[in-house]
Amino acid sequence: MLSARSLFQEILDNDESFRLFCSIAASGESQGGWENGRIAALVPASERGLATKITRHGADEDKHGRIFRALLRKRGLTPVAVPADTDYTMILERHGIGLAHQRLRADRPLTVPDIVTYLAHSRVTEQRASEQMALLRRYFADHPDVGRAVRMISGDEDNHLAYCHEELLRLAAAGHGHAIQRTLRACALAEIRVYRDVSLAVMAHMGRILGWPKATSALLALGIHAVYAYERAAGWRRMVRLRMPERRNALGGPAAAAPEFA
Repeated sequence: MLSARSLFQEILDNDESFRLFCSIAASGESQGGWENGRIAALVPASERGLATKITRHGADEDKHGRIFRALLRKRGLTPVAVPADTDYTMILERHGIGLAHQRLRADRPLTVPDIVTYLAHSRVTEQRASEQMALLRRYFADHPDVGRAVRMISGDEDNHLAYCHEELLRLAAAGHGHAIQRTLRACALAEIRVYRDVSLAVMAHMGRILGWPKATSALLALGIHAVYAYERAAGWRRMVRLRMPERRNALGGPAAAAPEFA
């Protein structure tokens, strides 16, 4: 029977599909690390208190990239080139979501509206990351090869999401509420489309590697489209709600080391 557990297990058990999975994940995390590092360097003077938290966020993303590459090395594998249609981070940028890399490469300080854009984008994408890692943690927390990595990354993603809630609520209280809600809505609606398209692309690549029958690929595509239909109708709203997290100041300290992976 096809299930999330059996699907992930099949991907993990095959060297080539595992190689592609880890390569895609490592690339996305490394891009996130670079973006956060640049944003931390360009934070406006009025928001300098955020710089250390953004730096911590970037350090976590860099660490996740190292973890995925270490998982490959552990199996004697090397990363592969990430197919363009699976590059979630860059496709979001092409849709105008978040701060463009061209803007981050410039040496001009960011503005408070830029910080709102960054945090709203992060709040939406970290919701997705937190949910995906929670699913993996549910099924593979005790897996001998990936369990420790899944638990560590899942905890970090929960911290990132908590941080976004707290900082956006702070900015809303400072008078940026309408801009935050407008940006969150635009980000969420764009993200669910990109997530659908990237999911379809990833499953198509995995299907070719694993030799899935047409019926299996069609069923998976149908499921992805069904998730999108739900998210387009109502599910996107979970990505725009703001509430004070139980875990306060989640990125207030240094990033946790991962010597067992790095």
